[in-house]
Amino acid sequence: MLTHNRQKKLHDFWRRRSLFLMGLVMTLIVSVAATTNASALYILTGLDDSAIILDKRITKQTPQITNHLVCITSKGREYDVTLTAGQTVTIRQGETVTSMVARKETVSNLLARAQIKPAPLEMVGVDVSDSAVTLTISDQITFYDEIREVVPYQTERVPNPDLGKGVERVVQAGVNGERRAIYEITWAGGEQISRQFVEELSCTVVNEVIEYGTSVFEVGSDDTITNIVKNEDGSGTLTFASGATLNFTDVRSMTATAYTAGYGGADYYTATGTRVRKGVVAVDRKVIPLGTRMYIVTSDGKVTYGMAVAEDTGVRGNKVDLYHDTYQQCINFGRRSATVYILE
Repeated sequence: MLTHNRQKKLHDFWRRRSLFLMGLVMTLIVSVAATTNASALYILTGLDDSAIILDKRITKQTPQITNHLVCITSKGREYDVTLTAGQTVTIRQGETVTSMVARKETVSNLLARAQIKPAPLEMVGVDVSDSAVTLTISDQITFYDEIREVVPYQTERVPNPDLGKGVERVVQAGVNGERRAIYEITWAGGEQISRQFVEELSCTVVNEVIEYGTSVFEVGSDDTITNIVKNEDGSGTLTFASGATLNFTDVRSMTATAYTAGYGGADYYTATGTRVRKGVVAVDRKVIPLGTRMYIVTSDGKVTYGMAVAEDTGVRGNKVDLYHDTYQQCINFGRRSATVYILE
């Protein structure tokens, strides 16, 4: 988050830039010339939003000046900035503020005429954003710089409950691109000491998007529901703590009871010929067809029966009879209101 001071700096930066772009006539002529008078690092701001680092060790060509012109001086060939005659120049050095009228001269010559000599590790910030030129002499200067940088695409993985677990598919190919962004740059002692991202202006990067399946046929008895998404048609998706998902086609509120083999006339085999076991549910086949897969929880959320399949009969109406392994478990469960998710 930007501090109040940084927000003010950024606001002032864009305000000055807007004035320039709206047609502010600059009376400063900017040029690059050989000089032997400079003794400090120069930072020129206010023309547009890009930066060039100039150093005779890097290039011997006269560069195209854009926004932030950083002139690294040395004992050899150096770069300087030429001012227009009649230009008002304000010089700030610590608490001292001096105002001068420029001749057709370089910044170095103007400073020499003002009998101001920057220390070896001081820098001169040359701000031409407004109608007047401001020179700030300091051992630390902070400014905003627009950077154009090549950015590789990132890969985003998106869960898809309609895909089976373990299945992946690329739904959007990734494309590297260019980003225009504003950075806050701080120089101290003649060196850049920080470069902090402030704001993204534009970006042509297209990230790769991969969908991965989370849908499973069943979940473990210890897995718990963490999220329920319901669609307008009554269908939806159950998401579990494990990340697995179950899709349902319908949700029903039903009365749930419990039964076990050997009690109340219950046999050890179901009406469909399978052996009774936890997960077998007796239903009214007119209400729920045999073979229907379900996920069942009590309406108060206190008891999760879990995965179930309609394999037995013996009840009538809007009821489900849930098989338990022991008679005591049946007693403990009793009769409860239940939410029954009809699975795909």
